[in-house]
Amino acid sequence: MISIDGERLEIEGLVRIARGGEKVKLAPSSRKAIRSSRKALLGIMRKGKVAYGIKTGFGELANVKISDEDMISLQRNLVRSHSVGVGDWLPEEIVRAILALRANTLAKGYSGVREEVVLTLIGMLNNGIHPTIPEKGSVGASGDLAPLAHVALAAMGEGKVHHKGRVRNSSSALKSAKLRPLVYESKEGLALVNGTAAMTGVGALCVHDAVQLLKNAQIAGSMSFEALKASSKPFDARISQVRPHPGQAICSKNILRLLEKSEIIPSHKDCPKVQDAYTLRCMPQVFGSVHDTLDFVLRTIEVEMNSATDNPLIFPKAKESLSGGNFHGQPVAMSLDFLGLAMTVLGNFSERRIARLVDSHLSGLPPFLVENAGPNSGMMMLQCTAAALASENKVLSHPSSSDSIPTSANQEDFVSMGMSAALKARTILKNVQYIISIEYMCSAQGLDFLRPLKPGKGVAVAHRRIRKHVPELKEDRVLSDDVERIFSMVRKEELVKAVEKEIAELG
Repeated sequence: MISIDGERLEIEGLVRIARGGEKVKLAPSSRKAIRSSRKALLGIMRKGKVAYGIKTGFGELANVKISDEDMISLQRNLVRSHSVGVGDWLPEEIVRAILALRANTLAKGYSGVREEVVLTLIGMLNNGIHPTIPEKGSVGASGDLAPLAHVALAAMGEGKVHHKGRVRNSSSALKSAKLRPLVYESKEGLALVNGTAAMTGVGALCVHDAVQLLKNAQIAGSMSFEALKASSKPFDARISQVRPHPGQAICSKNILRLLEKSEIIPSHKDCPKVQDAYTLRCMPQVFGSVHDTLDFVLRTIEVEMNSATDNPLIFPKAKESLSGGNFHGQPVAMSLDFLGLAMTVLGNFSERRIARLVDSHLSGLPPFLVENAGPNSGMMMLQCTAAALASENKVLSHPSSSDSIPTSANQEDFVSMGMSAALKARTILKNVQYIISIEYMCSAQGLDFLRPLKPGKGVAVAHRRIRKHVPELKEDRVLSDDVERIFSMVRKEELVKAVEKEIAELG
């Protein structure tokens, strides 16, 4: 069970909650902070101070004062009116991430909500009550208003949820879990819908998967490196020492470990070739750049996961309500655009090695990696599929965060488009998982032609694992099922775990 306190939730913990179904509890320190924040908010209200979203309307209606009698209907109406998402529902794992992140933010004790609100979100999470959240409708300005409104709607017993394998009315699902629908009091509806939990939830799962995909890319790249009989001299540690980007040195070391004890590399040490193509020679530089990008994105997302992102914020010690802009998704939007760019580069890089592997003029291997080419087309079309995915990514990698469109009668006149950046990064990532899967297929086939020479330790582990699920291509067959098998191994981190068990964890 993971204890949340708004301060120490890490991406790995969030992944366990989202995908592993791990349960959550509220830390004792957070209970105290939440109560203190609520007490401060009630004190502000008793003094009759006008505070945004507490005694006023929202957005352009911030200048409209709200009477005490209308405060509950204000919060309820806010949730209903903002539940305007459209499109396909977000997958269960993302919904779980959103619930956990919203609870974690409120647990910091700067939102002025009752403890009951946080406990209800945790209760929904632990009982598998997952709001149906349409994926589109957020511009990432006052956070993810529409997606989070659908969460708040379910918590007050309205709307639909996924529960126990079917779609149900939220009220009946809450009742079966012995949870009471929330009746939002002052500021509570606003605290739930204001924030970046949706874009951050998508982003956290994406960056986790991207880190694993980079490891797969280095393994697949090393397999291609051996199949194409490239020189390992560019991975000499001295080269990275004089250009000391951290990722370059780490990835160079990773590749050398994957290639250790190779019989293939020394077999061609006297060949006349002076230098290899960039997709082989520059692997430390390109993989290293992706590595450093992911480090930046991961740090940004983990900061956001443990931040107070609603508005206004209640500061109990000062007994003050401050209206600001922590809901704005710009840090997340820009980092996820950067993630999308890094994954696009990773896919482009892999596709070029695939193209080299199937081209007998460049590879020295049989045309299209099949012995009897002509009657057989071999792996010709795998490169076409990889090219299609890589080209799609080039379009998708245009940054969402470079755009803005005014909303709420120009009150929200500059928006982040953070959710768009998150969903786009997710699509790019999936495309690259397929491209790397195709490189695994082609490079494994290339290695088969070099027998009896054995590849490096790490490469050999990956090759054996692939051959357990996908046989060598002797003559043409339908290859899409083979790609899907390797894709599943990539998604489940099966190849990375097997390799790391043999050569220790890749950096």
